[in-house]
Amino acid sequence: MMKELIGFIAGRLVDQPDAVDVTEREEGDTVTIELRVAKEDLGKVIGKQGRTARAMRSVLAAAASRVDRRSRLEILE
Repeated sequence: MMKELIGFIAGRLVDQPDAVDVTEREEGDTVTIELRVAKEDLGKVIGKQGRTARAMRSVLAAAASRVDRRSRLEILE
């Protein structure tokens, strides 16, 4: 559910939605979402001063709290 949510959001932000790759790892009660996008789209996902990335992390945290989990979003190059 959280993997699909981040994939949906990132796919709408970037110019190359086919290059969006989202993986999910579970470590205890923490879910780590790894997001990879095309190099040209990295700035769009991070946003000015990290605002877009912060907003995505907030949405992810809200979704994770509904299922009593903690979450982390890693944006990888």
